[in-house]
Amino acid sequence: MSADTAIHRRVALLRAGEDATLIARMASGWAVLGEQQFLRGYSLLLPDPVVDTLNDLQGIARLQLLSDVARLGDALLQVTGALRINYAIFGNLEPALHVHVAPRYADEDPSLRTAHPWSYDWNAAPRFDAARDAPLQEALRAALHNLAVAPVKCKVSEIG
Repeated sequence: MSADTAIHRRVALLRAGEDATLIARMASGWAVLGEQQFLRGYSLLLPDPVVDTLNDLQGIARLQLLSDVARLGDALLQVTGALRINYAIFGNLEPALHVHVAPRYADEDPSLRTAHPWSYDWNAAPRFDAARDAPLQEALRAALHNLAVAPVKCKVSEIG
C-alpha cells in the first residue's frame, strides 16, 4: 500500500486537527464534507487506519465501517431533507479505501436527477467553504450524536 495517496494525507491532517471539512470522528474513521460540494452535503468516510480496499478490512472492522457509513447517510437524510443517499466505493484514482456519500434531491436538474453523481461537473461545483458550511457540519455532527450506537461487537465466528 502506498502511504502517499490523497486519502492518507487527508487522514494525517484530520489526526492533526488541521482539516476544516471534519464532520465527526466515528468508530471506523473520519466523516468529512467533500472538498467539492456538487450536491449539498456530499461527504466521505475515510477509514482510520487507512487500508487499500474494503476487502482488506476483516470481521468487525468491516462491519463497523459499513455501519458508520449508513449512519452518516441517516444523518444526511435527517439534516438535508434529501430523497435518498448514494453510496460509492471505487479507489481507482486514489488507491485507498474511502466511501463517497452523496445526498440526492428532488430539485436536482432533471437531466442529472437519475444519473450517477459523477455526471455533475465537479470543476464547476462550489468548493467547501468553512463559513458557509459550518452550520451544515454542526447539524450533521448533532444528528450523528443523536443517532449514535454502540460500536459493533460480535465474535468473528458469528459473521463468517
